[in-house]
Amino acid sequence: MALAHPERVEALIVQDAVAHNEGLGANWATRRAFWADRPAREEALRKNLLSLETTKTRHVGDDPNVELYDPDLWTDEYAFLNAPGQAQIQSDLFYDYRTNVDSYPKWQAWLRKTQPRLLVLWGKHDLSFDLGEPERYRKDVPNAEVHILDAGHFALDTRADEIASLVHGFMANTVLRNNREAAASGVSGR
Repeated sequence: MALAHPERVEALIVQDAVAHNEGLGANWATRRAFWADRPAREEALRKNLLSLETTKTRHVGDDPNVELYDPDLWTDEYAFLNAPGQAQIQSDLFYDYRTNVDSYPKWQAWLRKTQPRLLVLWGKHDLSFDLGEPERYRKDVPNAEVHILDAGHFALDTRADEIASLVHGFMANTVLRNNREAAASGVSGR
């Protein structure tokens, strides 16, 4: 959406989301094999993606403080993922995800060209994506604000207050900067 309408983007907030092929973690091996040969690999993908253990790992990762997480996070997700029809829907979604990976170079070029205001929040216990990904964003956008949090892939599971504070500060600074730029150019601020 940002590439289609860059004029609509004032800032980006990224939380454990990848824009570089290297950012896909080791557990993407099964998913990559599925992309290469869907008919032969769909069963393996479903076992990998839809199991209770994988669902729990998406939330907790390798966080040693499992007690900070509400088990309903993964048991509710697991129940949803195993509802009738969901296996096919999830397989289709993950098969389509390969188009995101194909688009990563375009996204990186856009980031480097436009240098958007960028906040990257990352759970250091995320096993879905590589912990080096936040610095890859900073390589594309040197002024990116990057925070590595003591959290898993869904950092809001355990760090909602901290994230809210970081987002609030980032947005307040973005509004101030936009107003200063508008004033300097003689255009009224937002």
